[in-house]
Amino acid sequence: MKLPDGGASRCVLIGTSQYSDERIPPLPEVAATVQALQAMLTDEDYGIIPAKNCAVLEDEGDLRRVGSVLRTAARDAQDLLLIYFAGHGLVSGTRHDLYLALRDSELTDPEFSALEYDKLRAAVLNSPARTKVIILDCCFAGRAISRSMADTEAVFSQQTEVGGTYVLTAAPRDKVALILPDEPYTAFTGRLLQLLSDGVPEASELLSIDDLYRQLYRVMKAEGLPLPQKHGTLNADELALSRNRAYAAVAGPKLRERSETAWTNACGGLTPWADALTELRDVHTRQERILGAEHLDTMHTLCLIGLCESAAGDADQGTNTLDGLLRTQMRLFGPDDPETLSTRQCLAAALGEKGEHGAAVDMLRVLLPDRRRVLGPDDALVLRTAHLLARNLVALGEFTEAEALLREVVTARERLFGADDPHTQRAARDLQVLTDSGLPNLPNQTRTG
Repeated sequence: MKLPDGGASRCVLIGTSQYSDERIPPLPEVAATVQALQAMLTDEDYGIIPAKNCAVLEDEGDLRRVGSVLRTAARDAQDLLLIYFAGHGLVSGTRHDLYLALRDSELTDPEFSALEYDKLRAAVLNSPARTKVIILDCCFAGRAISRSMADTEAVFSQQTEVGGTYVLTAAPRDKVALILPDEPYTAFTGRLLQLLSDGVPEASELLSIDDLYRQLYRVMKAEGLPLPQKHGTLNADELALSRNRAYAAVAGPKLRERSETAWTNACGGLTPWADALTELRDVHTRQERILGAEHLDTMHTLCLIGLCESAAGDADQGTNTLDGLLRTQMRLFGPDDPETLSTRQCLAAALGEKGEHGAAVDMLRVLLPDRRRVLGPDDALVLRTAHLLARNLVALGEFTEAEALLREVVTARERLFGADDPHTQRAARDLQVLTDSGLPNLPNQTRTG
């Protein structure tokens, strides 16, 4: 299952909230409903189609224009054709044919003033689109239509059989699809919008039209509302109509755990750096798709990728990755954000491992007072910054300053975390090497936050 190709898909949203015929009650909620659905379908992160491919007809009275827009969309759609209508439905003729009421439709004579469903069906049939979806949130006139919308399912079994098409309707036969008081949207489409907005926790990453129907059915049944109906042919019910926004709540923690495990195992020597890098890149790709490129988890994994690239021997790529991430974080969060501060240190560490100790020292001299100011002088991360600065100073031959920093770090760590703490012991060993030999040879230390 995959999402439609937005460039090869077309949507037409028709909503009629006002009517010239005073016998047809207005449905002001329809306007907001159509606008909200348009925003949902064309959302840059979770939508399925670019805005330019989604035509919206609000309170259109010209039947010829409606027909032209429908025919154009049906002709141009190659992957998905989605037609949506909200408003009143009218029944006329000896066969009780369904007509979709436009602004200038007449209650008792819709044949020449409303959109005949059979003509809509014909336009859909003639489309080369692989999958067609028709969603009707409408009513029949003559059935307590004041503030309610009676269902169209009575005619669907005879009139809506279109190959490869999924028809979703608001309510079963002889029921009403209400517009509830104090709700901004129609009851049926409002709950569809809620599902698209919140997602379905128990569903997969992508929501099919049938996933949405089943959840709509459960929600509306639980609320005592008229039950939606469906009619699908071929494999149209398997069409992915939306990314599942609730999936991120489930997948996010799992991906975060995979990222941390890959990094921890590599740092501990349990897996090669190259294997960890492969895992981290896979996690990052999934996080970008599910959480977004600017999610904190996604950016944290990218930071680990940069460090892993450096540790795996590709120092140039590692510093490029971290530098790009830092630019993004500076733009989004500013220099003092904890994530930005962490990436600043990681980039300095990668520069040091690359042999560019002067550049690393320049970064760390600015970073250390920033971290002290933001986090406080006794914060563990501040002490790790001081330790990393000392190691790079040693590489430059600045032994006196390096020794002073290491003594400060060891004293503070012993007081705060104890002499047995691994980071305390590492700093104490570096200080011992420096003071005893006079020719320090401190190993690289990428694993620093």
